[in-house]
Amino acid sequence: MFPEIFHISNPVSFTLHTYGVLVALAFLTGLWMAGKLARRAGLSVDHVTNLGLYCALAAIVGAKLMMFVVDLPYYLQHPEEILSMATLEAGGVFYGGLIGALAVAWWYMRQSKLPPRETADAFAPGIALGHGIGRLGCFSAGCCWGVKASVPWAVTFSSPVANALVGVPLGVRLHPTQLYEAFAEFAIFGILYTRARKAHAPGDIISLYILLYGAARFVVEFFRFHEQGNLWGGPLDTSQWISLALMAAGAAHFVAGGKKKPALSRG
Repeated sequence: MFPEIFHISNPVSFTLHTYGVLVALAFLTGLWMAGKLARRAGLSVDHVTNLGLYCALAAIVGAKLMMFVVDLPYYLQHPEEILSMATLEAGGVFYGGLIGALAVAWWYMRQSKLPPRETADAFAPGIALGHGIGRLGCFSAGCCWGVKASVPWAVTFSSPVANALVGVPLGVRLHPTQLYEAFAEFAIFGILYTRARKAHAPGDIISLYILLYGAARFVVEFFRFHEQGNLWGGPLDTSQWISLALMAAGAAHFVAGGKKKPALSRG
């Protein structure tokens, strides 16, 4: 709705994009929350902070790579678009960022000897909170928009800047899928943060996150306009197949069970 906070053209051209500000806020908020929970869990805050920084860089690269993979035919036909300004400004595919971040997290935790499950539990609520804020950034920019809608809460984008940046259609009533996902993430954060303060087995919080987020994303995808291609075709898109895999992985942890640890102390 508001893709730009301000724009100046003299003496040099500069634009402060709302999306970029909210993404930066999302990262800092998520990292702060992870540090807070890491301290309560007795983990090294320095190592957890470094892990967050490395994962953020890996997520940026992974999201871009996944964007190329799921829309490979287009980029093969238009290779000049790979390094275009539009591609550099695009957020990419979240699941690609998640895979990249997980790969780097696995490597760094081995190097720093952070316990994987406890560390992932410390990060999970912050990931949900940060992702929710980031989706508000998507709404401000117009990206990740929904399909046409006649529901009372449908939204209509009118900013030519948003249309030029991300291609969102103007003057059309759409499902606010960015807000659907943002609200789902904020609800997930509340559930995770409450659960993290109670006795739980290592891995419970991150498993609950991927289970709940996978379910939320699976549903939201039915209302979202799909810019990217579909790797396998059929009624489900690529993100929905990944969502099903995440839900299965999260559920498997609870089926296997685990020994609970004491609730986190307050502070």
